[in-house]
Amino acid sequence: MGSPIIVANSTPLILLEKIGRLDLLKHLYGEIAIPEAVYKEVILDYPANDKDFITDYTWIDIIKIQNNQAKILFATSLHEGEVETMMLAMELSADLCILDDLLARKYARNIGLNITGTLGILLAAKGKGFITDVKPEIDKLIQIGMYISSDLYTSILSSAKGNSN
Repeated sequence: MGSPIIVANSTPLILLEKIGRLDLLKHLYGEIAIPEAVYKEVILDYPANDKDFITDYTWIDIIKIQNNQAKILFATSLHEGEVETMMLAMELSADLCILDDLLARKYARNIGLNITGTLGILLAAKGKGFITDVKPEIDKLIQIGMYISSDLYTSILSSAKGNSN
């Protein structure tokens, strides 16, 4: 059986890079794919990124989506990177699509994609023993500006306790 096919959107990449944990994607999945629009959003459009960290990682593949016409269906309510992430996930028959935006996640579920987000990555990393505690990582995410409701915060920490090796 081959490696799972994982497609990621820009927000999880940016957040994980900012807290120094982008390596968790490599540890969990080996390789990930991103569409060109995500690369553009992360590196060219995001002013806080002073270097091209994406191409520093040989395990991140930048792929051009094939069906540009289908982007029109989603373009009114989602960012281009989110649309291309879902399109690429469908084109590659991805095992997992990594998205944080709530509306994008709803669209992804509606089209049958298996999804997770940045917090799901932290839980998976804890479950596999790549990190020992999710709380410090979640606290770092909050410090850099990720909004996490108190209910979600409590729920994730509770899940993490039940997700021990």
